[in-house]
Amino acid sequence: MSNSDGKKKALQDTTRLQTSAQSDDIGKANNESMTEQWYQDTVEAVLHRVDSTPVGLATDEAQFRLAKNGPNALRETKGISPLSIFLRQFQSLLVWILIAAGIVSGFVGDTVDTVAIFAIVALNAIMGFYQEWTAERSIAALKKMTAPQAKVARGGTIVMIPAIEIVSGDVVHLEAGDIVPADARLLSLASLKCMESALTGESEPTTKTLDVPQENELPIGDRNNLVFMGTQVAAGAGQAVVVATGMQTELGQIAELLQQAEPRKSTALQLQLDTLGRVLIIATVAIIALLFVVGLQRGVPSLELFMSSISLAVAAVPEGLPTVVTVALSLGVHRMARRRALVRKLSAVETLGATSVICTDKTGTLTAGEMTVKTLYVASKEYQVTGQGYATDGQVQLEGRTVSIQSDAGLRQLSSVLVGCNSAHLVQKKNLWQAVGDPTELALLIAGMKAGLSQAQLELDAPKHAELPFDSDRKRSSVLRSMPDGLLRSFTNGAPGGLLQRSSKMYRPDGNVDLTDELRASILGATSIMASQALRVLGSAYRDLPNNTLDDLDSGELDPQSIERDMVFVGLAGMYDPPRPEAMDALSRCRDAGIRVIMITGDHPETAVAIAKELKLDSQVAAVTGAELDRMSDTELTDRSKSISVYARVTAKNKLRIVRELQRGGEVVAMTGDGVNDAPAIQGADIGIAMGKAGTEVTKQAADIIITDDNFATIVAAIEEGRGIYENIRKTLQYLLAGNTSELLLMLTCVVIGLPAPLMPIHLLWINLVTDGLPALCLATDNNHSDSMKRGPRNAAEKLTNASFVWSMLITGVLTAGVTLVVFVYTLRISDIEHARASAFTVLVFAELMRALGARSSHQPIWKIIPIVNWYLVVVIGASIAMQVASLQIPMLGSFLKTPSTTPESCLVLFAVGCIPMLVLEMTKMLLPSKQASSNEATGA
Repeated sequence: MSNSDGKKKALQDTTRLQTSAQSDDIGKANNESMTEQWYQDTVEAVLHRVDSTPVGLATDEAQFRLAKNGPNALRETKGISPLSIFLRQFQSLLVWILIAAGIVSGFVGDTVDTVAIFAIVALNAIMGFYQEWTAERSIAALKKMTAPQAKVARGGTIVMIPAIEIVSGDVVHLEAGDIVPADARLLSLASLKCMESALTGESEPTTKTLDVPQENELPIGDRNNLVFMGTQVAAGAGQAVVVATGMQTELGQIAELLQQAEPRKSTALQLQLDTLGRVLIIATVAIIALLFVVGLQRGVPSLELFMSSISLAVAAVPEGLPTVVTVALSLGVHRMARRRALVRKLSAVETLGATSVICTDKTGTLTAGEMTVKTLYVASKEYQVTGQGYATDGQVQLEGRTVSIQSDAGLRQLSSVLVGCNSAHLVQKKNLWQAVGDPTELALLIAGMKAGLSQAQLELDAPKHAELPFDSDRKRSSVLRSMPDGLLRSFTNGAPGGLLQRSSKMYRPDGNVDLTDELRASILGATSIMASQALRVLGSAYRDLPNNTLDDLDSGELDPQSIERDMVFVGLAGMYDPPRPEAMDALSRCRDAGIRVIMITGDHPETAVAIAKELKLDSQVAAVTGAELDRMSDTELTDRSKSISVYARVTAKNKLRIVRELQRGGEVVAMTGDGVNDAPAIQGADIGIAMGKAGTEVTKQAADIIITDDNFATIVAAIEEGRGIYENIRKTLQYLLAGNTSELLLMLTCVVIGLPAPLMPIHLLWINLVTDGLPALCLATDNNHSDSMKRGPRNAAEKLTNASFVWSMLITGVLTAGVTLVVFVYTLRISDIEHARASAFTVLVFAELMRALGARSSHQPIWKIIPIVNWYLVVVIGASIAMQVASLQIPMLGSFLKTPSTTPESCLVLFAVGCIPMLVLEMTKMLLPSKQASSNEATGA
């Protein structure tokens, strides 16, 4: 190696060491991207911090940084396997009790019981697995939002590279349609707009600027000199230097939050069913121990005691309960799907019923998600525009009467500017009109069409010559058109203040007039009134241009400043994202149901408050911003969160904090959203709800429920279904346990007083699986809960089997066991043990079946709920009664159930006796105060 070569290599090594140290600084800066305010530095300072230049990095330097700092990618979490989902179905203690009962039955040679029990366990697992198979996805869905390729400046040339290879300091080139590959600070731009709704929740594109703001701690949506990874370039072009990559980007910070969000705990129903399983184990062991003690004292053989113990164990365990719960949740899922709510996890259905707070996004959920012109102002007259969104079936009204461009010259002139200076359009696809273009321009276009102006006809009559696109400095856009009379006219839409400054005339139908200070004040006053109503206001103006303008156009020297001056100011258009018509009713239903609704949005506080007031979200509406939230201590937020109904300009971290504070206050929180910034809060809430249309993939994967129509009313409908499903599970559980209680009391009483066992194991299994199980399935699908949204949410801490539940269960068990015991003792005296057992078995079956009719309501007697017929239950009861009678008449079926033949008259008598418990219970309902009963049902009693 020559001496000069050695010096050169030493110099390169020294440079590399300096670059390495600078890269360490860059990495530290990146790790603090949520707090380091890149938007406040000058371009020169940003370039210095990332050690870059306006023309980008050298190729070898970029490769060195990539090797040192890693790829521009998001970390993934390991997805859950199908086997794990299947094994998760066996977590319930009740399932393991069934498995143990099946093993014991097989050990003593009772094949029928063993097969039946294991079939139930398998069915329960298969149904749960089927519902949850597609439920688990990892955070890898975020990768779908990252750009696969990006244009960067490397070594003095523009090259296309995989986005994963981008490093801090790279200068990326952006144009319309690109997905931003990393967080970057803008160096130059031309009419650049980015869709950032996934991060901010705002429905309109953000206009980018090079200006350095003076404010501190700006929310993401106001950092207009930055572009963010995963957002899309809506219009224009720009160059930006990368300041953060991978997990250090705003998108990466959200991914980190999502990974750190606490996994949801088991639901109240899951926990209470496990508690019930433990109680059943303790009760069964205690009863069997008592049986052995009493039996041994009476000299009963050990083998007979063991077989009796097996019978009692079968009687104590409600074999059909796990399947009934799974079926109730599964069928509830299908009903909710018909109401446009797709459930990804069965447990979420039950939790919905306990929801006490809904944290909802504004745009597209409470509102239509489509900008709509509400008010027009021209020639000192104010017009109201009806209709919503991008449908053209509305009208323009003046003082309550419908007007159009044919009858109103002022409206015609304003409409010509709204439509003439417009790049949006409607496309017909399969007999449906689809809106294409910027949301603001679409709103203006639809307003002009409602007034009667045809965009297609305007294009024919006044063809476009040139366009001056909107930019953040001018805050306006213009289109030049050739008018039918041969004149060249510019149509301009933009900020009213700027238009007034560059206008010298004001339009009047009877002739334009000079724009005096008085007229300017009047127009600004109208603008202020619209703005106070949270309307976004745009002004419209035109100018007839001199003939030599076309020469400038041909030479490419068209200057906005020379075109947009001495204009004729025409009027104003006030627009907003209107509330959904059904959202008002849905909020009213929430109030009746005791559910508090909180609006959490990335939009401006004024807009959020105006929509909240229009929807009557709360009696006193005031918004707290994300910046104010950051300054609050946890204690202050806990105290104030009870009265705050609107949060605006919030970040993903803010949303997660709000959810956690509400949960700490004892609320069961449902969180809705569509953007990536909503995903951590959705993951951390008790119920996560994603929007199916506007929702990002990562948000859907974090959610329990997906709303396919992005409608708040659907969320409320899903909660109603959740309440009904919980009620169904509760009354079904009470029906099953009351039946098991009657069997236990009957068996235990006979053993204690020295009578033979009144029921055989096959009888008990038949009752639990067929006589109780099938009606229980029908009760689980009952629709007798029309008043579920007229009372407050149940307390999530309320026990499923509270004192009222147990009391009702014991009364029912004593009644049924008492009637059956009387029949058994009576028949035993006049006949043999086989007929006595058959009579007891039949009476118990009839009593259980008839009681199922009244189990549909805890406070309404049968004759009051007959109009709401559960035909499945009626058919099952009828078929079960017929099958029971057949077992007493057909020898082959009788041999299987061990029931000897009985006369039809005896069957009729047994049926009449079996109706006694149901009649007594229904009479008791009439004596209970209805208010107390309703209260009991509301709290789960």
